[in-house]
Amino acid sequence: MSSEPRHQSLAETWMKTSTRLFNSAIEANRATLAAFGVPTVPTNGTTTVPETEDVHALAGVDLEGWDVEVTADHRDALDIGDKVRFTKTITEADVIEFARASGDTNRLHLDKPYAEKTRFKGRIVHGTLAAGLISAALARLPGLVIYLSQDVEFRNPVRIGDRITAEVEIVEDLGDYRYRLSTIVTDGDDTIVDGEAVVLLDKRPDV
Repeated sequence: MSSEPRHQSLAETWMKTSTRLFNSAIEANRATLAAFGVPTVPTNGTTTVPETEDVHALAGVDLEGWDVEVTADHRDALDIGDKVRFTKTITEADVIEFARASGDTNRLHLDKPYAEKTRFKGRIVHGTLAAGLISAALARLPGLVIYLSQDVEFRNPVRIGDRITAEVEIVEDLGDYRYRLSTIVTDGDDTIVDGEAVVLLDKRPDV
């Protein structure tokens, strides 16, 4: 018996799997942008990605509804105690886009009647979506921010419509522009996410 049909079947399976993985990665990037208020536009097929010119126009921009506070504006001026705060309202669209991209379609986040029967008595936001604001705060440190590690502990749920704040604070200078930071997400007086991160701050390229 010839092995050619079997080889063709394996190749077809590999191609289908690779396509699904590629599309999933594109959707994840799209959802991250959408979750932070960045519009996306349709392309051919079912996947949508931002147009190149839109991405360039949005790079480094703070959108309406975001509040940002930074205590240092140059990486050589950073010291222990320097902070960044990033505040954003989590919307219904954020939750839906995040569920679509991540594949986390847990009914607790999407199905109101179901969620009302749980200990939370209603829908809550994905924990990793709330924790994503930490990345937004770190991205506003002076320099080209490279995420090296992140530890998180989830303390309280976030509800759709909550306006939450991520605060990162340098607690240790590790040398060579590497820093350890405390990371926390709060909703008023409630701690949502607690933990710490390590980042490397490279020099930003001249463009």
